[in-house]
Amino acid sequence: MKTTRNAILAVLAVLAVAALLIWTLRQPTTYLVQGEVEATRIDLSAQVTARVAQTPVSFGDRIRAGDVVVQLHSPQLLAQLSAAQAGVGVAQANRDLAFSTRPETIAAAEAQLAKAVADVELAQSNFDRINKLRADSVVSQANFDRATNTLDAAVQAQAAAQANLDQARNGTSAEQKAVATAQVTQAEANLAQLQANVDELTVTSPIDGQVTTRTAEVGKLFSAGAPLISIVDVDHAWFTFNLREDLLQGLEIGQPLEIRVPALGQDHAAIPARITAINVEGSYANWRATKATGDFDLRTFSVRAQPVEPIVGLRPGMSALVDWSTTNRNAD
Repeated sequence: MKTTRNAILAVLAVLAVAALLIWTLRQPTTYLVQGEVEATRIDLSAQVTARVAQTPVSFGDRIRAGDVVVQLHSPQLLAQLSAAQAGVGVAQANRDLAFSTRPETIAAAEAQLAKAVADVELAQSNFDRINKLRADSVVSQANFDRATNTLDAAVQAQAAAQANLDQARNGTSAEQKAVATAQVTQAEANLAQLQANVDELTVTSPIDGQVTTRTAEVGKLFSAGAPLISIVDVDHAWFTFNLREDLLQGLEIGQPLEIRVPALGQDHAAIPARITAINVEGSYANWRATKATGDFDLRTFSVRAQPVEPIVGLRPGMSALVDWSTTNRNAD
């Protein structure tokens, strides 16, 4: 009787172990995937070499887009700007001179033309009188030729006076005017370039955010392109996870995730988020097979998820945890 009871207990124990094994095999395999909180970071610099004059913001300050974060100073650049402004004035004066003539010059040319017209009238009258007397053989051929030459010379002088007046009114030649106009354009372009460089002396923030790094200190000289200050958009953080490609089956854009952030405390509820991007990493991030046969390399993918709502206290660099199921990743 005792032997029978022991046998029954042994069978029940075997059945219990088998049931537990079957139940375990049917449960989805879950991985704890660790990611990181990230946010947009902008390193601000100037395109000119200058010395720091003012630093209106400090490490940790919250700023708005358009706020001045660093003020630089460059006496050399300001002197170049003044020279360029004067150069534009000179070029414009030369252009105006090419397109205009002094009133006194025009008045003198008009007086010369009036005199030439009067000389033509006088020569024409003298020629007509001598020509009549020549018909009666009263005037010699020499006097007639002299009157003719005088009339021709007066007509030529009138034409020259008219040309001088036209030149005085029209200014210089078309080619000279084109050169003067091009010089103004060149001077204005040089001024615009220097003005853009001077504008670089005032560094402003392009986004709302928080100052996380400031290397700019008053009196320090920075070369063009050197980082002055770093700003992070802490109000629009996201999560990034790196996964092997064998864990991506069924994964799609818009899929919801429940993400835990240990830095926010154990009492903080899981953060609802949605997948916004799935991108392959470079070859350096591949998982390499160790077997000669029966295995293969696996690529690594970056999965980005955006919180459904802004989360207070979420900071770049915090760890993010997700229970990643290999068999039930499509569940909403």
